[in-house]
Amino acid sequence: MIGTPTPTAAPAVPDAPALDLTGDIVALTQALVDIESVSRDEGRIADAVEAALRAVPHLEVTRIGHNVLARTELGRGERVVIAGHLDTVPVNGNFPGRLDEEAGILHGLGSCDMKGGDAVLLKMAATIAEPVRDVTYVLYEAEEIEAEHNGLRKLVEARPELLAADFAILMEPSNASVEAGCQGTLRVEVRTRGERAHSARSWKGVNAIHGAADVLARLVAYTPRKPVIDGLEYHEGLNAVRVSGGVAGNVVPDECVVTVNYRFAPDRSTQEAEAFVREFFDGYEVTLTDLAPGALPGLDRPAARAFVEAIGGEVAPKFGWTDVARFTGLGIPAVNYGPGDPLFAHKADEHVPVEHLRRCEDALRGWLTGE
Repeated sequence: MIGTPTPTAAPAVPDAPALDLTGDIVALTQALVDIESVSRDEGRIADAVEAALRAVPHLEVTRIGHNVLARTELGRGERVVIAGHLDTVPVNGNFPGRLDEEAGILHGLGSCDMKGGDAVLLKMAATIAEPVRDVTYVLYEAEEIEAEHNGLRKLVEARPELLAADFAILMEPSNASVEAGCQGTLRVEVRTRGERAHSARSWKGVNAIHGAADVLARLVAYTPRKPVIDGLEYHEGLNAVRVSGGVAGNVVPDECVVTVNYRFAPDRSTQEAEAFVREFFDGYEVTLTDLAPGALPGLDRPAARAFVEAIGGEVAPKFGWTDVARFTGLGIPAVNYGPGDPLFAHKADEHVPVEHLRRCEDALRGWLTGE
């Protein structure tokens, strides 16, 4: 008789390590880097962050899923949100972290995008008991994957009151300088139709790929808008990013699809952006496949002006899309500000300069304390 196999216990999940939120910013960043937190596996780092924040007496902490929020409740005249995501892209031979003290660089998965920013956020939360503005610190899950999983999106939909504020800072890597707002993004498929025929008798058909020549010509002739918003010049872009068509090596194709990406300035709504693209390709079949709004910089708001002045007065427009757009959707102006060069995000040699960590720490502390 064959006995019933003994069930194999699931491997134990290591306990969340204790985080020292009051020590050296580089050590805290490396501690966060050394907690693996690839998207959809943020439980352990969320546990560590929650435990550390709950030990801070001046904060009210809320945990929703793998999203952790900590708030001051001092009755200040303004409130700011400071946010960062906890997840990373998959490991690529760059885990755990490694500090090169001579070069002043911390290497490792997430060091740039964006555990360096998270470390600065956490240290501010733990060490500034009486900021001049009330602060809501937000650390959220699943930013690096499909929007349906995004923790900030879930918070916006389920508990928007927890994110209410006059201004928001997203600690995305921005070379330790301010990048205001962000551009919106839209993708469409522009389709040309034809009629199949044998390529030896091509005149019996209509070549849909040839028909796409006018679509491409319109794109070549396109002149981008460069609107100035709050003193910042944004630069729009309308580009073919894929062309697909063809049936076989001896068949005149009856369909061709040109995929076009439109990066539009935040003074245009999603409806206006879509209307512009449809008008631009008037006469063609246009299918919308992706659309996300931009975010106005909001540099006319007092908290935003004070923040820019506190970090040196330099600010640039954000040409890519980030979660600052979610705050704009709530009527909250937002900027990107964090350590690290975004060009190294998601790369095998991802790293963050120590100088960026210290610069962001000092600047944010000065702004929050008014010193």
